Amino acid sequence: MSPTPESKGHVLVVDDDRALRHALGALLTKAGHTVRQEGDGPSAVLALAEGPPDVMLLDVGLPGMSGLEVLSRARSVERPPRVIIMTSDETPATMLQAIRGQADRFVVKPFAPGAIVEIVEEVLASGAGAAALPIEVVSARPEWVELVAPCALPVADRLQSFMMRLDADLPESVRESVGRAFRELLCNAIEWGGKLDPERRVRISCIRAQRMVLYRIADPGEGFDIDLLAHAAINNPDDNPLEHAFVREEMGLRPGGLGLAIIRSIVDELIYNEARNEVVFIKYLD
Repeated sequence: MSPTPESKGHVLVVDDDRALRHALGALLTKAGHTVRQEGDGPSAVLALAEGPPDVMLLDVGLPGMSGLEVLSRARSVERPPRVIIMTSDETPATMLQAIRGQADRFVVKPFAPGAIVEIVEEVLASGAGAAALPIEVVSARPEWVELVAPCALPVADRLQSFMMRLDADLPESVRESVGRAFRELLCNAIEWGGKLDPERRVRISCIRAQRMVLYRIADPGEGFDIDLLAHAAINNPDDNPLEHAFVREEMGLRPGGLGLAIIRSIVDELIYNEARNEVVFIKYLD
């Protein structure tokens, strides 16, 4: 099924919860999308064969065939859809299988149905090119997750969506601080080390120990001298806390420069290698 000329996109909703499926379908239709609904795995695979959608909302616990198997089948169609996983199962094993299957987002049930419309439109807005940015899973042990991803900013949204769910058992304040630090350092690695070149790769590790969470991010760049970062707030003189903003304006850089200063205030340890193209941050849990 193809979207109508006025449609924003074709969305396939796959969930065995009839009430939720119809609620999502109604909201997406009202928002201007062409919607098809299916209630089990085999029907979803048939729908993919008949005409791949732009986006598929996919439940994991489906009758006849699991959503993760449907996700795997979706990778083999001529024009694979962008996939948003919907599930109440947020175990690391399920999330890592979703990453292996190149899902775009992981949404935990229960959720406000209206929020899905925003997520669908975010995924569509990121462009078709984002679908061709595969994330490689090197290690999928819950206590040691390691990924290799293209140096492209749309990947940062996908990775944060998944990696933060790995920390779902942590207190909300800890999870939020870890998430902010992870995203800032990952975007720095992609933008500065990887030069926004999707042919280059950034390597991410997340290690969960009994009393700490450790993230390691290694980019393909040559590194940097932190003392030469005049565009970063971390190097502002004491008597001019906004000097970096003027430097960034002169250099034509986007507003910002507070990242490292914020990260140092919310993580317990921030450690760079000698070249400064690899960084580790640690958050203690005691």
